[in-house]
Amino acid sequence: MDWIDLTQTIDASMPGVQIREAKNLEKDGWNAVNIDMYSHSGTHVDAPIHFGVEGPTIDLMPLSRLICKAAILDLTGVQPSYQIDVHDLGNLKDDWIKGEGLIIKTGWSKFSISDPHKYRNQLPRISENLAQWLVDMGLNLLAVEPPSVANVNDLKEVTLIHRILFSGRVIIVEGICNLDEIKTEKVELMVLPLKIGGGDGAPARVLARPLENT
Repeated sequence: MDWIDLTQTIDASMPGVQIREAKNLEKDGWNAVNIDMYSHSGTHVDAPIHFGVEGPTIDLMPLSRLICKAAILDLTGVQPSYQIDVHDLGNLKDDWIKGEGLIIKTGWSKFSISDPHKYRNQLPRISENLAQWLVDMGLNLLAVEPPSVANVNDLKEVTLIHRILFSGRVIIVEGICNLDEIKTEKVELMVLPLKIGGGDGAPARVLARPLENT
């Protein structure tokens, strides 16, 4: 099956992004721009140093862990600020495979353009119980549609959830989109963050290839 792009397009309207002309075809002979980006803009990967946890910086993340099978948890239509807990996993709890990834589909990515305030400030997020359960079950990678796995306006919560996941060596991918294009229960997931030396995070190209349901 073909690859599906789960990556937001980076442009000047995105929070944390500035794009300015650097060269002009008519004047300089070619076109080029300067791009100034917050390291957690758009679709991105977090590194443990983002919240002071020991672990690889973004440039040292093992490539073998950035490519994995991932299950889709469909929670489309969850309420704003909903706290996702273990019971929301449903049948995935019974079919869990250690070392795979989990993609949580909420439909939240549509608000990144239509309602940026809601997208950032009312996001569905991971509960403490779920974060710990995922660590205990050996999750490799967690990918979500909102810009964070936790409430960015609650420093205690956002710190706690990130630290639980990072301490359990879970790779965190935030700000994915286009999940409606996936019609299977599992995908092969490829996450390609920019290789920023010592990086606390980086924008990433995230691709998924549907796997036939079994």
